[in-house]
Amino acid sequence: MSGNTLVTKSADAGIDLPDVSKHSEGLLDQLTDALGVPRDILPDDEQIRHAWKQLPRQIDRIPAKLRDERIVRMCVAVACGLFDAAVNYIWNATIVELRAKVRRFGIKVVPQILDDKDFDEDALLDMKDADLLDLCQKLNLISSEDFHYLDQCRDTRNNFSAAHPSEGSVDEDEFISFLSRCRKHALASKNDPRGVDTKALLGAIKGDRFKADQLDEWKRRIDKTFDAQRELIFTMLHGIFCDSASTEEARQNSLAICERFSEELSPKTESALVDRHQDYKARGDAARAKASLNFFEGLGLLSLLDKAEIHAVITTASKKLLSVHNAWDNFHNEPPFAERLARLSKKNAIPETARTLFVEAVITCGTGNAYGVSRAAMPHYRQMVTSFSPAEVKTMLDIPTGSTSAAGRINNSAKCRARFRELVALIDSKTVPTSSKTAYAKWAS
Repeated sequence: MSGNTLVTKSADAGIDLPDVSKHSEGLLDQLTDALGVPRDILPDDEQIRHAWKQLPRQIDRIPAKLRDERIVRMCVAVACGLFDAAVNYIWNATIVELRAKVRRFGIKVVPQILDDKDFDEDALLDMKDADLLDLCQKLNLISSEDFHYLDQCRDTRNNFSAAHPSEGSVDEDEFISFLSRCRKHALASKNDPRGVDTKALLGAIKGDRFKADQLDEWKRRIDKTFDAQRELIFTMLHGIFCDSASTEEARQNSLAICERFSEELSPKTESALVDRHQDYKARGDAARAKASLNFFEGLGLLSLLDKAEIHAVITTASKKLLSVHNAWDNFHNEPPFAERLARLSKKNAIPETARTLFVEAVITCGTGNAYGVSRAAMPHYRQMVTSFSPAEVKTMLDIPTGSTSAAGRINNSAKCRARFRELVALIDSKTVPTSSKTAYAKWAS
């Protein structure tokens, strides 16, 4: 194209603006002549051509649904060299979209997060631009980087656009930079979380036990919100679970939701939950502290707590399993206790202080007695033996030479001895410590 023709098509997409050069350039000359003012009070033709050439690429990156009358007016202003007016139009489009982000987040949810009962649609419309940017950052609708650049745009718009008496002028490069920032950090931003109505969530939790589809829906909603609100939600659910006044339905619903997120909790959320747990202990609130321990166990997050608490949970579960195993009708009652210990050992490293009792419980129940074993519990025992650490393998291979009830059964009952061999066969030879190689060879042969 010649130097007098405006390039009007995006280099990498489909926006194709009309060639307005022959109209706008002549019009500006005639207009300034008619008014008797110098032509150079407006940008020259080259400046207008340069800005017009950049428009298609920027506009093409703005979602089609946001290309409304403000974008059209911006283009008209650029064609006439009115960059200060174009700044105002694109900024208005930015503010409209930021308000829309807040609406999509949830007008009725905002007060729950800001603790501002008076916030509503009218309050949103009355907000100053600076306050709207601040709100969007708090709601994570824009990032700190977005806020930085948009706040600079706000300052430019207030001081150098047609919105107010101007302190200076905006040239073509400054306008394109302004447009690019509004486009990138607001209009084309894909960061669009939805707020969770915590009042509705609380009402649902206190109702009947969640059905699968109901739980899936709350999981979906919480997934769409941002980290800060998720942190508030999970600490609220932890509090409900630990409150003795909560119904069993509310406690189980709270735990069920948190279980869905147990492997994706943010470090800040994990820290907040641990802080709440330690606060219960510091206050001497034994009931809540115990419930909190059960909460962490249910989520498989005991590793977040100190070793003394993990020790207590593991040893208590081991003792309960042994107690049930040694009681009447043990074969029928063992499975749930074996399952719990297996779940705990799978999700948590066994503390050294709890190792002996843990291994003793697994091997005692796994070798059974003269009457047999709990068949329904055996898969859990086999799973735990297969997962034994080298130190736990050593403890297991030392049992027959000890003085425990398991040692007596292994040494005095052919059936128990055979079952012990079967358990030893589950061990990977690579995990056997050097000091236990001889004992391993004896029982594995």
